[in-house]
Amino acid sequence: MDLGSFFAELKRRNVYKVAIAYGVVAWLLIQVATQVFPFFEIPNWVVRLVVLVIIIGFPVALIIAWAFELTPEGLKRTETADAEHSAGRSLKRTWIYVVIIAGAISIGLFFLGRYTSSKQNAGAELPGKSIVVLPFDNLSRDPDNAYFAEGVQDEILTRLAKVADLKVISRTSTQKYKSAPDNLRDIAKQLGVSNILEGSVQRAGDQVRVTVQLINATTDAHLWAESYDRALTDIFTVESEIAKTIADTLRAKLTGSEERMMSKKPTANPEAYELYLKGRFFWNKRTGVDLRKSIDYFDQAVAKDPSYALAYAGLADAYVLLSGFGAASPKDSLPQAKAAAEKALELDSTLGEAHASLAQALLAYDFDFAGANREFLW
Repeated sequence: MDLGSFFAELKRRNVYKVAIAYGVVAWLLIQVATQVFPFFEIPNWVVRLVVLVIIIGFPVALIIAWAFELTPEGLKRTETADAEHSAGRSLKRTWIYVVIIAGAISIGLFFLGRYTSSKQNAGAELPGKSIVVLPFDNLSRDPDNAYFAEGVQDEILTRLAKVADLKVISRTSTQKYKSAPDNLRDIAKQLGVSNILEGSVQRAGDQVRVTVQLINATTDAHLWAESYDRALTDIFTVESEIAKTIADTLRAKLTGSEERMMSKKPTANPEAYELYLKGRFFWNKRTGVDLRKSIDYFDQAVAKDPSYALAYAGLADAYVLLSGFGAASPKDSLPQAKAAAEKALELDSTLGEAHASLAQALLAYDFDFAGANREFLW
């Protein structure tokens, strides 16, 4: 049989028609599965099963179409059905109607799904319990105090990030924005949040002033603003109060453990805290020279307060990056990273930063994927 005769035989045996009809009905079934099943809370694996059955069924349908033909009397072999060709004309017209109706329903479900999906995406684009903490302005006379303003911003962000009911944008994503940008709405859309926290820090000797304002970027409404004039030794209380007020203003639900973590003081030594902030300041610069500076500051912090778990976690993070940036041999730096992370957890087993630090060390040094995953999911 030549190629032309083969295609003619496909047409005679209605294989083309069956393929088209199968495709239309299959699309209808997939639209029903994807658009209707979620409404009844049918699991996603059922949708995947429907699609899989449809794919497997396609070649089966073509084989059946080649060997048999549907007649008013039921399925018959093609040779037998040829003799009754005229009797099947009304049935063929019925098939055409079925295909047209199924196609119309499929198209309707498709556009309905697109419409409802776009509405859901628009509503979910800016969730109410979401926030970005923009970089704080350093209003101190000494520009070298930039590390302190950056540290206060980072601490408030970290405390908010511990609340599961809040969506908090990471510090890395915020660094390209200035503290008081011109168009808050554009930034909110870019980051997918409804609320923005702006702030400034002014330090004079042992006194510090922290000014913050919480803005709903969608409506440009000021939800809350406050200025704190406190002693440097009271900075943890200020950071905790700000984070707690933001959570309350956005009506985020806090668990008991989240409230405790939000009000936790990582160290009672203000000098150790300043050294830690300087360590993080240089750690964020991500260069070999700056990472070594950060290690020096973290070492000084734990020397001032040997129970400062967060500073040990900072050490672990710095040693991990040190090898990653080629500033040290992995066999030298990664064991130190692991030891520092383990020391941090020995001091405070509930410290999320320490678990994350240990996970990175396990992944980079031991290639312990299971252990790293366990620490990341802690």
